[in-house]
Amino acid sequence: MLIDSEDGMTIREIAKALEDENYKSVAKTVKLVHGLYIDRWTVPKRGQYAAVYMCVEIPKDAPHPTERHIPQTIWSTA
Repeated sequence: MLIDSEDGMTIREIAKALEDENYKSVAKTVKLVHGLYIDRWTVPKRGQYAAVYMCVEIPKDAPHPTERHIPQTIWSTA
């Protein structure tokens, strides 16, 4: 939904698109999702600023890790 949105979306717009009346749950979820950022702030009718969220675009040639990094310490014997 946010990937398809060129202009970004506020919490209320995201909740409306998801048909979720609980804006607080949407706000909490948006804060936990990686790859979202606040692009700008808008002023709604009541005068409170609203964050406009955008989705980070992943480049097509982004490298992917092939092996999992296992940290070594002086205490590990492996």
